[in-house]
Amino acid sequence: MTTDDNLNIPAGWVGGFAASEPEFAYPDPDLSCLEICDNLDHIDLLQRQQKVIWPEFSWATRQEKPDEKRCYQMFAPDISRIGYTDTGRVYSIICPQQGMTSPSLGSMNVEVTVTGQRGWVDETTRTLAADMSVEGKIWFSPSAKQKPKVKQLWDRFANSKLPFPSDKANAIRVRTHLPGDRNQVLFPLKTGESNSFPIPDFARHPEAWTVGNLSVQIGEIFPTGNIIVDKFNQLILDIFNTASGNMLKFGNILTWNVWFTPPELVDTQEWKDHAEVWRKSINADHGSPEGEGSDPRYYDGTVFKPARDLFDRIRGRGLDEEFISDEEQLAQEELAKIDNFLNNVEI
Repeated sequence: MTTDDNLNIPAGWVGGFAASEPEFAYPDPDLSCLEICDNLDHIDLLQRQQKVIWPEFSWATRQEKPDEKRCYQMFAPDISRIGYTDTGRVYSIICPQQGMTSPSLGSMNVEVTVTGQRGWVDETTRTLAADMSVEGKIWFSPSAKQKPKVKQLWDRFANSKLPFPSDKANAIRVRTHLPGDRNQVLFPLKTGESNSFPIPDFARHPEAWTVGNLSVQIGEIFPTGNIIVDKFNQLILDIFNTASGNMLKFGNILTWNVWFTPPELVDTQEWKDHAEVWRKSINADHGSPEGEGSDPRYYDGTVFKPARDLFDRIRGRGLDEEFISDEEQLAQEELAKIDNFLNNVEI
């Protein structure tokens, strides 16, 4: 972490909230006496913030080989923030969005949406503790809707008046929970890096002010109440997972180290506008206002290739570069699944 004492941190820090209850203390902060707030409930109370310029995600692309086949990817910078009062009470946490590409379906957006939070920040000790609940959301970007197969699917859904995940409002929603406890939707944000797996140097940012870590286990898709839509959403989630290395695969654990910049003052109108700017940008082919994130990589820096990974698993052996460099085979796999859906489900 940076040790520069001339970071132009704004005056006004009071502190004290982290020490207001003995159970808030480390090593196991208990925040249960605090109410769970929606991210938009108390925006007008926010006074200070720390931005996450480096949201570093990690997950096992194969659950049977959690370290050997572990991916590391930095999501787009400056989507995540933690907002709090000058005493240190947390009232809002914004989480990341990212894009991925399927050979047959084009670009899709994924967002980790915060559904509730509570916690504290202590600027003096550069520590924090929070509880959060989130859900994963997936929807098609505008360019994906130009793909012939996506257009065919969208037209079929439009004619039937059934919802299609063409925007965030109709996104595929994926449940999450505390790792190992499907009945607990809250999970902790704690100071420091995760110690659950080895972390490569390219996923570390010593220039950061401080770092926190979170881990969440992926659950089922939220049912829509329509069996056709639910089957379709599961199909798209399966294709998404093939293209993303099983990021949101049922049972997988998604972990991220969030590297914070020094404290700043909050402009509450800018805070409200920030999410809207990101929503519009992310809808425009998952563009990022502050720049793009990184490609998913293994620990040794090798870029994750969905086609290689898929066919390596299917055949039990590696493939030659000429074969896997062209993603046509992967696209055919995806298109076959979609055609099977269209041929066997009456929309």
